[in-house]
Amino acid sequence: MPQDLKAGLERRRAEHLYRHRRVLGSPQGREIILDGQKLLSFCSNDYLGLSRHPKVIEAFRQGAENHGVGSGAAHLITGHGTAHQKLEEVLAEFVGYPRALLFSTGYMANLGVISALLGRADCLFADRLNHASLIDGGLLSRARLKRYPHGNVASLLRQLASVESGKKLVATDGVFSMDGDLAPLPQLAQTCANQDAWLMVDDAHGIGVIGPEGRGTLAHFGLGPSEVPILMGTLGKALGAFGAFVAGSEELIETLIQQARPYIYTTAPPPAVAEAVRAGIELVITDQWRRDRLVALVQRFRTGAERLGLKLFPSHTPIQPLLLGESERALAWSRELEALGILATAIRPPTVPAGSARLRITFSAEHLESDVDSLLVALESIMQREAA
Repeated sequence: MPQDLKAGLERRRAEHLYRHRRVLGSPQGREIILDGQKLLSFCSNDYLGLSRHPKVIEAFRQGAENHGVGSGAAHLITGHGTAHQKLEEVLAEFVGYPRALLFSTGYMANLGVISALLGRADCLFADRLNHASLIDGGLLSRARLKRYPHGNVASLLRQLASVESGKKLVATDGVFSMDGDLAPLPQLAQTCANQDAWLMVDDAHGIGVIGPEGRGTLAHFGLGPSEVPILMGTLGKALGAFGAFVAGSEELIETLIQQARPYIYTTAPPPAVAEAVRAGIELVITDQWRRDRLVALVQRFRTGAERLGLKLFPSHTPIQPLLLGESERALAWSRELEALGILATAIRPPTVPAGSARLRITFSAEHLESDVDSLLVALESIMQREAA
């Protein structure tokens, strides 16, 4: 067995697909210490810079003092405390849904929702660029899985119309985590309504960043519970903490409490985290300047990248992928940037399709305009060396 595993690892190395863990020696921020080296970071999903905000930290500290560190049990035993209950109520109000339910991670939330709602006789329809957790939720449910081309509503309609029995659930990212673009949610919602299908949106990268007061991609499009019955959002990206939630109707949330195995059989998140998230939501609502700054930084980068002739994806979110093609080239550019003091991670298959390896560049409200300029100068120098 060890020899078989070793051979598999060697194949990954040869194909430039081997992944290495790095050791972070600082809080998240525009500058971090990674493996002992100070780097200007363009890799974090802490889009609003809230993970080390004094109000969020103080809420966490007081939460630990008042509730202890660990929750000690699953939500359905003795682990669901007042901090969790208050956060669920705040989250439901924030996204405009009747109820919300906390999960430990977005991955577990997606597994829990899909496996609780679908079975062998049902069908899951998934955008081809969906997050892996949505695909894995379908596999766990044992429902039939149909994947439609990215953002192609016409293709989805044909797939939906071909299924004559069982429940139909369409699942999509709100903001696609590797491309940075938005799903065509109004068209998807109308198609689902016409085809008697549920629509589920994973808005992990939209909550806090997109829409009025950062209320997410659904709010950006003016959609709500009647158009999108199932909404999943995470708490560890723009909200600066950890965890996830599912929002929906009274009946949906009660069904998940009864049937979602990743919810039922998991220790509840620490209550101090719930307190920190509530503080983060207050800042998301009040600090519009953070989103305005992100917009300005992204525009500055895109303008500079266009001048250099770099190939970016059509994204206006903080996720700005730079297409490089082959894994070896993406790794080389990432290493050269790091040698210049800049961190931008190479994303390779199977995370993205073959031939579309890239640098996934992400921006935070903590970044400065000079940081964007430094990144552009470094990218230009790599282009010039590659062309020489």
